[in-house]
Amino acid sequence: MELKSTSLGKHLAQHPYNRVRLLNAGVEVSGDKHHYLIPFNQLIQIRCKRGIVWGELEFELPEAKVVRLHGTEWQETQRFYQHLLKIWQAWSEEMSEVSAGVLHGQIEKITHIEEQDKWFKSADLADVRKDITQAFTAIPVPVERLNDFDNCREDYLTCLRWLEQGKRSVDKRNLAWTDRVIAENQDFFDTVEVSPLNESQCRAVVNGEDAVLVLAGAGSGKTSVLVARAGWLLRRQEAVPEQILLLAFGRQAADEMNTRIKERLHTDGIKAKTFHALALQIIQEGSKKVPKISKLETDAKARRSLLVKTWQEQCAGKKVQASGWRQWMTDELEWDVPEGDYWKSKSLSERLGSRLERWLSLMRMHGGSQAEMIESAPEDVKDLFTKRIRLMAPLLKAWKTALKEEGAVDFSGLIHQAVNILEKGRFVSPWKHILVDEFQDISPQRALLLAALSKLNKRTSLFAVGDDWQAIYRFSGAELSLTTAFATNFGEGAQCALDTTYRFNDRIGEIANKFVQQNPHQLKKPLNSLTKGNKKNVVILPDEQLEKLLDKLSGYVTADEKILVLARYHHLRPQILEKAATRWPKLNLEFMTIHASKGQQAEYVIIVGLHEGNDGFPAPARESVLEQVLLPEPEDFMDAEERRLLYVAMTRAKHQVWLMQDKARPSIFVEQLEDIGVPVQRKP
Repeated sequence: MELKSTSLGKHLAQHPYNRVRLLNAGVEVSGDKHHYLIPFNQLIQIRCKRGIVWGELEFELPEAKVVRLHGTEWQETQRFYQHLLKIWQAWSEEMSEVSAGVLHGQIEKITHIEEQDKWFKSADLADVRKDITQAFTAIPVPVERLNDFDNCREDYLTCLRWLEQGKRSVDKRNLAWTDRVIAENQDFFDTVEVSPLNESQCRAVVNGEDAVLVLAGAGSGKTSVLVARAGWLLRRQEAVPEQILLLAFGRQAADEMNTRIKERLHTDGIKAKTFHALALQIIQEGSKKVPKISKLETDAKARRSLLVKTWQEQCAGKKVQASGWRQWMTDELEWDVPEGDYWKSKSLSERLGSRLERWLSLMRMHGGSQAEMIESAPEDVKDLFTKRIRLMAPLLKAWKTALKEEGAVDFSGLIHQAVNILEKGRFVSPWKHILVDEFQDISPQRALLLAALSKLNKRTSLFAVGDDWQAIYRFSGAELSLTTAFATNFGEGAQCALDTTYRFNDRIGEIANKFVQQNPHQLKKPLNSLTKGNKKNVVILPDEQLEKLLDKLSGYVTADEKILVLARYHHLRPQILEKAATRWPKLNLEFMTIHASKGQQAEYVIIVGLHEGNDGFPAPARESVLEQVLLPEPEDFMDAEERRLLYVAMTRAKHQVWLMQDKARPSIFVEQLEDIGVPVQRKP
């Protein structure tokens, strides 16, 4: 059957299409120069319109496209339209049955996932959306028409909701599931640790996403959550002990975790490891070799001696090198360097020794060749960075030679080797669940190890516990953005926060939280205290009042209560402490640097050294160009890491914090603390 424009209609309409022909399952619209084939499976609507004289047919297609035929005799147009409509509607009804079957299959899949007694993952939602999208492409009618069919409408609208509002539905469903499983397993959450878990801890433990970041503020029970998470996986039979890997940053932390797991979960199958122990296992199993860890990694004296000796020989042997080192120390580090053979100065050598260790460690952590390191430097510092790398080259060579002679590897080499084995697929990962402690301290190198391990087993989940407010190790290669941009680095998942601290009162919490969050780059999270405090729980005192403060404390502090005296540097240990053992024999008094105090707690904390200057707090930024290039990019906020360091210091205290200021040259932090309400007192 065919419909054509009249001769006059064709002449007056001046339209590209002047005839339409009915096909088996479609129509062909054509003109003298144009031809358009419209299958029924692309046809959304057919409309018949009457103009002043002639008829008009309109064919609506997807993406708002319309094909029109003008200038046809009106009665013929109506007859053709009625005939076409009848055939198209009959075809549509038949195809709606096929479409209904496809849609119903999708609804059954969704219902099955919804009814499962487990967390609905983001990955599951992505799969559902992908399946729906693919199903829509397999339907023999345009998707826009599905709402027109009674047998398709309900399932179609359900699929549409999953595409457009799926996250909201999943969040609502997961919230209900979480409430239910916590209530049903309350006995577990009450007994898995010494103290019952609170609500935010329980919610973190049962979160079933493939990548979970738990923000655990100071004293909020992060270790309890890690132990409970492992116990929950066993209870739910989501893993056997050997499929759970716990990672810590230090041997002591790993040992403590193992002890805690054995005591609370009664299993030897779950092993907490350091990243280096993990790398060692991967190398042993992947290469059938047992690497030996260099004594240089464990013997600080030997390590320092090797580097300083090599540096001295370098300076003594080549005047150009000696001149380069002098320039480095005077221009960049702003040190006073003696005239003549300055490298023979014992005090200068000792001072430089720690820098040499740090710079070499950064070069080893980078792992690339000198050329690759230089290539990574920004153009504005590339020339200077090249000079510094060349000065360090003999030390790197001496280090590698020492490792070779010893037949050993260093810690950086260990992780590089492990990553290489994983990327070549020479290791079979037994772990379905990786739990990481102190995640804020992770470096790009360790993150690479985690990523390589996860790629081997697509079913591997990552449960990371950390606190970006306590990230204080950038100087050793830790990269905060691996935590603050967790989803970008480790995949879409979930972020939750432990909202209660069991350590300090709400006054210490109020001041510490306000202070650290003045940096807008820190992640926002609640951290509530169980105990009430008052304004005098955090005070600023003149540093000359330290002795009187200790006198006062000796009058009421009990023998089982601890006092921590904290400073930015070792050498700021107050001289008065030399006689503390006899002057205040019953005070449980301990001094340490703030970095060393991480993980510690005490009833009372005294922070000394709040002054400005070269050894001030905040420490002045004086990074070498080597550190600028090889360390992670710092945040765009003044004294960001130093601010976190003071937060760590304040949050070691349970009851009270005293901040000892130098009134002659006060730290900028003192003024900022005053601005947020910390009182200044003349005496204790």
